[in-house]
Amino acid sequence: MPQRLDARAPGFAAQFAALVDAKRDDAADVSSTVAAIIAGVKARGDAAVAELTAKFDRVVLDEAGWEICAAQMDAALAGLSPDLRAALDLAAARIRSFHERQKPQGNDAVDDVGVRTGVRWSPVDAAGLYVPGGRAAYPSSVLMNAIPAVVAGVRDLIMVTPTPRNAANPDGQINPLVLAAARVAGVSRVFRIGGAQAIAALAFGTAHVPKVDVITGPGNAFVAEAKRQLYGVVGIDMVAGPSEVVIVSDGKSNPEWIAADLLAQAEHDPVAQSILITTSAAEADAVEQAVARQLETLPTAAVAGASWRDHGAIILIAELADALPLLDALAPEHAELMVDDPDWLFARMRHAGSVFLGRHTPEAAGDYLAGPNHVLPTGRRARFASGLSVTDFMKRTTFLDCGPRGLAAIGPAGAAIADVEGLAAHAASIRLRLETGT
Repeated sequence: MPQRLDARAPGFAAQFAALVDAKRDDAADVSSTVAAIIAGVKARGDAAVAELTAKFDRVVLDEAGWEICAAQMDAALAGLSPDLRAALDLAAARIRSFHERQKPQGNDAVDDVGVRTGVRWSPVDAAGLYVPGGRAAYPSSVLMNAIPAVVAGVRDLIMVTPTPRNAANPDGQINPLVLAAARVAGVSRVFRIGGAQAIAALAFGTAHVPKVDVITGPGNAFVAEAKRQLYGVVGIDMVAGPSEVVIVSDGKSNPEWIAADLLAQAEHDPVAQSILITTSAAEADAVEQAVARQLETLPTAAVAGASWRDHGAIILIAELADALPLLDALAPEHAELMVDDPDWLFARMRHAGSVFLGRHTPEAAGDYLAGPNHVLPTGRRARFASGLSVTDFMKRTTFLDCGPRGLAAIGPAGAAIADVEGLAAHAASIRLRLETGT
């Protein structure tokens, strides 16, 4: 059973603080293992990647081939049913349209003393996209990670994805939907490698794998830790943890809808978190009963049930305004506002990765094709971080042109500050120009 909390009850503050602070990430410390993998790939390149791929995925790269060729991507796309191809195309078009609106504009202006200043935005040369090969091998993630990079103007988009040999995949084949999505999204090349070794290969470059400037995409604890350790060598999107949703309802929502939305998040992972905040005790009871009914027939009940049992929560509040401090403390990856006036709450809440307004806006629509990106900050990081965007694949360069008139206007003040800081060469570099003029 999930936790049941009442905001009006004694002890609620302590109970809620424990819920907010609860750790759901993998408890295992993988940092030393990942550091060794990174060091090995840096020192030995392809040889280390091949050894680790054989060890963990049971794939011999020299036999299977390091790279998935373009013909295989084309074949995967051609093999889709018409309905699925149309769905992928629709999703790609909507995601592309949304992200086109994010593309930043530079500026170039001359002020009243003749100094020209401005900003120029430009894409990174190459980006790496990690696509898991296990439970989370989703074509939607390919679209969400690749399309913003393409919109940004990234020249080379390199995808890595493991193809482990196991009982479910004895031949070590890649999910054809992932390949089809890669072709639709505009991925340049695809390599059959995964884990921390794939992140290191992208960061440093090897004989087979091109070096990139930014790495994005979800992964397990080893992948997340590799991205964290390699930040600075490359840019990353974020260090993400288990997924989460907070649903706020005013007692007037369909309990079956709420239950389905809670389970949609819970089925991602046993340590995902689904929370309902409601003004109605009757609704809380009805939702809990609906979750139990839906779990009886849900194919992913083992995962979703564990998540709901171990990390789920229902919080009863007196009025909707009481949800605001709770939302901001939780800073959820996803927030669904299933209330009569969602804009009222949305205008007053401060922290969330993405917000879904109204009863007819399930978070699942955002996962696939509504447009906004589904790569979002987890673990309360929405307090200071944002979801993946076009600007994650771009960098901002400022420029300055003083000219004789502008330097004459601002130079003396700059030289005076340099004097105070004790940087004589700085001061001289300005004054020499002011004194000689040429």
